[in-house]
Amino acid sequence: MLTNLRQSSAFLIVGFVLLWNSGFVGAEFGLDYAGVFTLLWWRYALLAILLLGFLALRGQLRWPGARAAGLTSVVGLFAHGVWLSCVMISLEIGIPAGIVALVVALQPMTVGALSGRVTGEPTSAASWIGLAIGFVGVLIAVMSRAHLDESTSPLLYLVPFGSVVAFTIASLLQRWIEVQDPADHVPVTLALFYQSLATAVVAALPALALEGLDTRWTPEFFGVLGWLIVAVSLGAYALMWRLIERMDATRVASLFYLGPPVTMLMAWIALGDTLQTNDVVGLAVTAVGVALVYQADRLRLRRS
Repeated sequence: MLTNLRQSSAFLIVGFVLLWNSGFVGAEFGLDYAGVFTLLWWRYALLAILLLGFLALRGQLRWPGARAAGLTSVVGLFAHGVWLSCVMISLEIGIPAGIVALVVALQPMTVGALSGRVTGEPTSAASWIGLAIGFVGVLIAVMSRAHLDESTSPLLYLVPFGSVVAFTIASLLQRWIEVQDPADHVPVTLALFYQSLATAVVAALPALALEGLDTRWTPEFFGVLGWLIVAVSLGAYALMWRLIERMDATRVASLFYLGPPVTMLMAWIALGDTLQTNDVVGLAVTAVGVALVYQADRLRLRRS
């Protein structure tokens, strides 16, 4: 039974890492056809409609109660809306992708620092060592590519920090629900529906007011949008919420360290970007750090 659980978790982890990080490549393509908020609106409005039909056909569409729906909608707004907006705005205003990736990689540290207070699951000393090694791996992979643009105002470099704050709040709130308030737990598919609906509603205002929903419709954009909706917003997020149901927030957050090097590998395959030695070394070091975080948690569970 324990072996099957570990195999299942390993499948979730690999699937999440691959699907999640494909979203960065997809977003880079998508921004050629629509603005940040317009792309966000199309992505989540269509996902909400897709989930609405799926849940209705299966007889699973229901109102979980105001508190549960409100909590999962707040999680979605931070995890989908604010996080993605800050990342895409950062890229659109000219902040180097390497700097954005490096800032976003601070998230596991913030989750580790706060998880004990919020969820009652403190981060062990061994896990902190793993987090530190993982961050070093990110530094190795990113810093050789991170070139500051002197024409960009230093204040604009605060924008990607919004992603760190947003996803830290979302991760800890979702884990708090699972650990401290299971009565407000909403099944993954239903939760994704309410999260997508809330994100689409909030994104509609800036999409209309700032961008006029201006979209360049091409077969390529349909393909990119389909991938972002089904593979990333549905697949990757569903796997992530499953992982948060099973694991403490620090372990799940540590997987985000794999983002920059894995994304660089994907960009090498999909976009023809040059793969540097530091990319491979950084990925290896990051993988060691993440493995240490998971091993430290296993030892803690055995001792308890």
